Amino acid sequence: MLSSSLTTVKSLPLKKRLCFLLKLVCFVSSVLIFCEFLIYYVVIFQCRWPEVKGGAHMGKKETSTSVLKTIILADTHLLGEIKGHWLDKLRREWQMERSFQTALWLLQPDIVFILGDAFDEGKWSSPQAWADDVRRFRKMFKHPVSTELVVIVGNHDIGFHYEMTTYKVKRFEKVFNFTSGKLITRKGINFVIVNSVAMEGDGCAVCRPSEAKLVALSHKLNCSQQKPNHSDKRCSDVEKLPASEPILLQHYPLYRKSDAECSGEDSAPPEEKNIPFKEKYDVLSQEASRKLIWWFHPRLILSGHTHSACEVLHAGKIPEISVPSFSWRNRNNPSFIMGSITPTDFSLQKCFLPYESRVFAIYCAAGALLVVLILAHFQLLTPPFYFAQRLISKHKAV
Repeated sequence: MLSSSLTTVKSLPLKKRLCFLLKLVCFVSSVLIFCEFLIYYVVIFQCRWPEVKGGAHMGKKETSTSVLKTIILADTHLLGEIKGHWLDKLRREWQMERSFQTALWLLQPDIVFILGDAFDEGKWSSPQAWADDVRRFRKMFKHPVSTELVVIVGNHDIGFHYEMTTYKVKRFEKVFNFTSGKLITRKGINFVIVNSVAMEGDGCAVCRPSEAKLVALSHKLNCSQQKPNHSDKRCSDVEKLPASEPILLQHYPLYRKSDAECSGEDSAPPEEKNIPFKEKYDVLSQEASRKLIWWFHPRLILSGHTHSACEVLHAGKIPEISVPSFSWRNRNNPSFIMGSITPTDFSLQKCFLPYESRVFAIYCAAGALLVVLILAHFQLLTPPFYFAQRLISKHKAV
């Protein structure tokens, strides 16, 4: 049987063999184009900006211009030269680049926030390795002038508190124009940027000035929210800011015991949910958390670090959203948050990216189909009925 099949292969005209080869190339190319490009459009196209109440005083025309369209993602963890394998870099960084560029093209946000750990080895990378990581980051997350990108510092960017140095902080600040205690105001909405790694509370060289800036900013925001007829000498010479309650953006979550109360398909795995969090490592300390809430009375807190989703209420009224990782390296089902925000209200919606397992399943199915097509074309695949016929004839002969 095998010798006759090989004879059939050799006897095929060259034209037919080339035609079959062309069909195989088209099939393989179609699978690659879908899995590496089109699947991102198919998935992200299904995401929609959430609607937000603009307030009774806002008309329909004014509402569309007053809503700030915001994308929030976290923990991209670009691999470095020490721990990063070239194949891992190629696969996961391509996934993040296509996800980000597709989201920008389809959703056209006004501003994008990355909540820390942009890099995986910023805490120990050499100047040359840092420059290479920054170059790759800028390529992956390039954006049009109409979209603003704000990157917040995380522990993998500058190290945990015991690894953090002024040099590493300055290096990050120079690239991303980042400052702890910085206020970003867009369309009357106040965003407070926090270096949560520096909220150790021990008066270190980086912690002390960082907390001082936050206290000064807190004073400005609190004075700006007072009524005009309210007489307070401490606010007489303070620069007035929009009266909107601020939104806190940071890498570490505020203190919570664990992820036991978190729910959803992208929350922590069941075996990890009840593991207690360590203060100043997994979450901020209770003291630092109380300080931030007391200083700013935020209407929303957005954080990352845990790589899993969680929604908690602080003081019974202040929501905190922990944003999952954006990378396949940390999650099979990465996602980002879409926020429609006004000075008085906000609405959030999660947008999932393609599942890595589903992309892998498509490749496996396509590979199996490709093998079947090749065997069938060269008559190397025995038809089931022919196989059964041979078994019956052998049984009769016996």
